[in-house]
Amino acid sequence: MTRFYLIFTALLFGFLSHAQKQGSAKRPNIVYIMSDDHGYQAISAYGYGLNKTANIDRLAKEGILFNRATVTNSLCAPSRAVLLTGKHSYINGKIDNEAKFNWDQDNFAKLLQQHGYQTALIGKIHMDGIPQGFDHSAVLIDQGEYYNPNFIINGEKQQLQGYVTDLTTDMTLDWIAHRDTNKPFCVLYHQKAPHREWLPALRHIKSYTEQTFKEPATLFDDFSNRGTAAKTAEMNILKHMSWAGDNKVPPAIVDELGIKSFLTWDKAAFNNNLGRMNEAERAAWDSVYNPIMEEFKAKYPNMSQEDLMRWRYQRYMQDYLGTVAAVDDGVGRLLDFLKENDLDENTIVIYTSDQGFYLGEHGWFDKRFMYEESLRTPLLIRYPKEITAGSKSDALVQNLDFAPTILDYAGVEIPKEMQGKSFRKIMNGKEKKFRDAIYYTYYEYPSIHMVKRHYGIRTDRYKLIHFYYDTDEWELYDLEKDPQEMRNVYADPAYRKIRAQMLKKLDKIRKEYKDSDENNQRFVSQIKNK
Repeated sequence: MTRFYLIFTALLFGFLSHAQKQGSAKRPNIVYIMSDDHGYQAISAYGYGLNKTANIDRLAKEGILFNRATVTNSLCAPSRAVLLTGKHSYINGKIDNEAKFNWDQDNFAKLLQQHGYQTALIGKIHMDGIPQGFDHSAVLIDQGEYYNPNFIINGEKQQLQGYVTDLTTDMTLDWIAHRDTNKPFCVLYHQKAPHREWLPALRHIKSYTEQTFKEPATLFDDFSNRGTAAKTAEMNILKHMSWAGDNKVPPAIVDELGIKSFLTWDKAAFNNNLGRMNEAERAAWDSVYNPIMEEFKAKYPNMSQEDLMRWRYQRYMQDYLGTVAAVDDGVGRLLDFLKENDLDENTIVIYTSDQGFYLGEHGWFDKRFMYEESLRTPLLIRYPKEITAGSKSDALVQNLDFAPTILDYAGVEIPKEMQGKSFRKIMNGKEKKFRDAIYYTYYEYPSIHMVKRHYGIRTDRYKLIHFYYDTDEWELYDLEKDPQEMRNVYADPAYRKIRAQMLKKLDKIRKEYKDSDENNQRFVSQIKNK
């Protein structure tokens, strides 16, 4: 009896072990790539013609491209908190870059771990504390540095030698290579780039600084027909971008020309960023940038305000797009690695950004607003088992939906507390309709860039925004007739019916997502009590 029991138990254990391995093998691996501040306009698959991103474009050619993917709160850390939790900022607590994030709350990585996945987080997370839900973490401190950056690797601070975008890619590929091959994996591969202040890799600086980029039609926007918020924001390339830190004008030249810097930390940013370079790196950098700055010094006394705006825009684009180039290199390395290791067919690869970004539209840089360039984020996904190559979607998906979608693919039950929903059936063609409106909130005011607090909804055609706190203004845009959002039609009698419909829809969606004016006042009170 005992011998039979032992034999039966051994056979049963072997069967279950084999079944578990077989089940794990069928579940997809997941590589979630998130860059920082990568506007969709700077991905060539979106057709804006600014730059070439051949490797990111491969995801569109071999998978699906979303034209209307958006975020719930266009800011670095809040966006990451929404990704992890599948909940709006006012629910997960990370309303802005200053608020603490509670790692003890559930996130999708914890659920994957509990269901047999290996998990890793590599790169930027921009939230204090040791990340929970990950078997391995190697994260940047705060915003991180471009050259020879500091990482916290499984709780231990280390300075690594090299360029941050390449290092993040190296560590991601190394972790995948040394994973437990008996389990499926999920790795969050998070680039710092192309976050301000933009320092391209040395291999890209010469080619990008030699290019001239097309100016957006609204570069010199005067904000007529818009409200107070747009007129008072401090995001203008000419007025508010730093000369030394952002445009790389050496502090000595700034002083020599008598340029008054808008930011107190302008020169420190230049010295700190370039000061991280070793002697050879700095020499290579200076060999390209010094002649540009000497030419600028000679021209500056005779440059008009319009000339300066155009010069600063080109400097911005040269460094920003040069920084994007290394991100694209990394995506190419990842896709090649997956193919070479027979992982490409059973791995979902997601590429997105933590939000959109202004690339000179309305004269701006940065993000924060609910206007399109900030609200929309790139989203491209490859998974040959389910997604038809070359697909496109106009579905109103949000970063709120990433956690539920990933859990859906992993075969893990989606918690009822998550406010997003899986868009898997949109990608595999089983459903056409998703949602008819998205909801947005923004709280970081008064603060850098001075973008006023606001919330709103966007449908296929219309957008309604309410700015509050030290103002009370409403804006309504007809995105079909006015895609650049140049004319607020909230008070236009011709849109009276649309306005009423949008206000009603806003009230409904706020109730569904458990938001309210009381929430807003609670967060305002937190600022006032600091």
